[in-house]
Amino acid sequence: MLVLPAALAACGSMAPMVAPETPAAVTVPAGNKLVTVLKGEGLLTWECKANATGALVWTGPSPDADLIDKSGAKVGKYYGGPTWSHNDGSKVTGKQLAVSPSPGNIPLQLVQANPATGEGAMTGVTFIQRLNTMGGTAAGTCAADNAGAKQVVKYSADYYFYKAS
Repeated sequence: MLVLPAALAACGSMAPMVAPETPAAVTVPAGNKLVTVLKGEGLLTWECKANATGALVWTGPSPDADLIDKSGAKVGKYYGGPTWSHNDGSKVTGKQLAVSPSPGNIPLQLVQANPATGEGAMTGVTFIQRLNTMGGTAAGTCAADNAGAKQVVKYSADYYFYKAS
């Protein structure tokens, strides 16, 4: 389904990085090239509360994760907004465009990036994909007896960052 090994192999060489095959809903539009892949490892906080129709559902999640490069070094943070910040002082926020199921895990995601602040790795990022998700889903029922409850769940995902070609 996803071609992570090819993308990670490209990270360690001078060859251009190759975008992975993904479900159509989370495929990055033509005219963008993959520039880096960072692993996100951390926590997602869910809250049991009413949605727009008044039904109680697990909402969120609110992320708090480290961004880790291919060498295993922590190079930034991923947190609510959504915001990806790099240790070089650059950061980017974005708007979710689409998701695709990842059974038993948080869904795959496509985000359109807003213009970055600061100068560095996040400068010029146009799209971000969340792929290879592990964990992160809220467990149990969200109902009247636990309204307002929060769950903090471990997760990991690979974040693929794209810039205009």
